[in-house]
Amino acid sequence: MLRAVLVGLITPAQPEDRTQEYLDELAFLADTNHIASVRRFVQRIEKSDTNTYVGGGKLQEIREYIAVKNDKNAEESEHIDLVIFDDELSPRQLRNIEKELGIRIMDRTILILEIFLQRAQTSYAKTQVEMAHLQYMLPRLTRMWTHLDRQRGGGNTSRGMGETQIEADKRIINQRIALLREELQKIDRQMMTQRQNRGKMVRVALVGYTNVGKSTLMNLLSKSDVFAENKLFATLDTTVRKVTIDNLPFLLSDTVGFIRKLPHNLIESFKSTLDEVREADLLVHVVDISHRNFEEQYEIVEQTIAEITAPQNKECNKRKPKDRYAKTKTAINIPEIIVFNKTDAFSYIPKDEDDLTPVQRENISLPELEKTWMARLQDNCVFISARNKENIEQLKQVMYEKIKEIHIRRYPYNDFLFPKYE
Repeated sequence: MLRAVLVGLITPAQPEDRTQEYLDELAFLADTNHIASVRRFVQRIEKSDTNTYVGGGKLQEIREYIAVKNDKNAEESEHIDLVIFDDELSPRQLRNIEKELGIRIMDRTILILEIFLQRAQTSYAKTQVEMAHLQYMLPRLTRMWTHLDRQRGGGNTSRGMGETQIEADKRIINQRIALLREELQKIDRQMMTQRQNRGKMVRVALVGYTNVGKSTLMNLLSKSDVFAENKLFATLDTTVRKVTIDNLPFLLSDTVGFIRKLPHNLIESFKSTLDEVREADLLVHVVDISHRNFEEQYEIVEQTIAEITAPQNKECNKRKPKDRYAKTKTAINIPEIIVFNKTDAFSYIPKDEDDLTPVQRENISLPELEKTWMARLQDNCVFISARNKENIEQLKQVMYEKIKEIHIRRYPYNDFLFPKYE
């Protein structure tokens, strides 16, 4: 297994506790990619350095640490193979840091892309990830061929062979991206036809942060065998299953999980997942209630969904106020159920009576959270444990009522077919 050090920043916009949480997530990403995180370097700074991300002093500290660990007299098991930065590095930063440290450099974006490359199963997902990877690499080709700079042609040429090679590589990559884009458009049309062939069945999409238990819940509801693992991005390919609750059939799709600082190119590439969200009649937003900052994860997913459903939002806003169904829409204009999963893993630390410090997240019990969120979301909120199959019947009942409402609106003369769920 490769060994790496992690680097992050503490800024006015990102306090220390949040930076440590981001580095925890970065370490989890690294572990998913079979990389062991052996040390963290954090710098308090106003904003990232445009040339080297961290300041010169911190970069020297990292360089000295790597030199000691990679010394010829040091144990081979202690060697450092790469340095991973918690933000996306610009081509200039990447070039300068590699020159300064003399070791392989990765950022959060390329780490996520490498995980996606490993996890993609279908040809569609592989094509999407390859295009995102090429788009990331395109502006970072500079100086990959500088060893050819001294090879110049005859005459008074001012351009070296190295520059020519870079231009050739860029042309090849651009051609490949164009080919992949055409291929994706072709597959998109095929998938659109498949979605149209599904008929008028109600569509339900499972959405949420990565590793919150969407695939486990999918298996539970559909009695299928979708791959589920305690790793980030265990599921990349959108899976659709026909599910029946009591006498009510619908289509349930499991989508790729979201994450903070998700590469923009990757969002653009995964159009199939976005289409499942855009075209869904009901969203089931799964949240990991055991995570200490689950509220932030909840907000990240809500904001991302709001962005990718923006065109649909505009159409929904044009609806007449008399449209009863439009009134039940959430802020993202798609009916939504919030499912707080992993109640079995929830833990809290009760405060002492003489402790006068402000109440923190870890001091709030699960019953208190349930009252808070259920009061805010009313009947659109359920607390479950997919692993222990706790409260699954309540979730099915909530889903049944929501799907029945959508179905009756679509088929107003069939409402007598749906008795109250029992």
